[in-house]
Amino acid sequence: MRKKDNLYILWTSDSKITAEKMVFMYSINAMRQGWWKKVTIIIWGAPALLVSEDVKLFEKVAEAQQEGVHISACKACADQLGVTEKLEKLGVEVIYWGEPLTEILQNDEKLITI
Repeated sequence: MRKKDNLYILWTSDSKITAEKMVFMYSINAMRQGWWKKVTIIIWGAPALLVSEDVKLFEKVAEAQQEGVHISACKACADQLGVTEKLEKLGVEVIYWGEPLTEILQNDEKLITI
């Protein structure tokens, strides 16, 4: 059986505290400590707006990216919230996530939902 060593974090909460104290704290430390081969944060919904407006979260995005965390956002959400350009300027990948998320679920990949 193939070892599943990629972690996906589906981030849907608009709580800044949750973003700082779970999403970024865990993903950054997971890469620093080598707990996972790859960590991907999927920004879906309200966090797209939060990330685009909060300077401290800009810094967390940059820190996570520097540690090797892949950060991607739902394009439909970002477009509807008018933040696609801002996210892309932060180096966040912006794509349609419906099919990739379905594949993650159907393949029993490791997924945390926040």
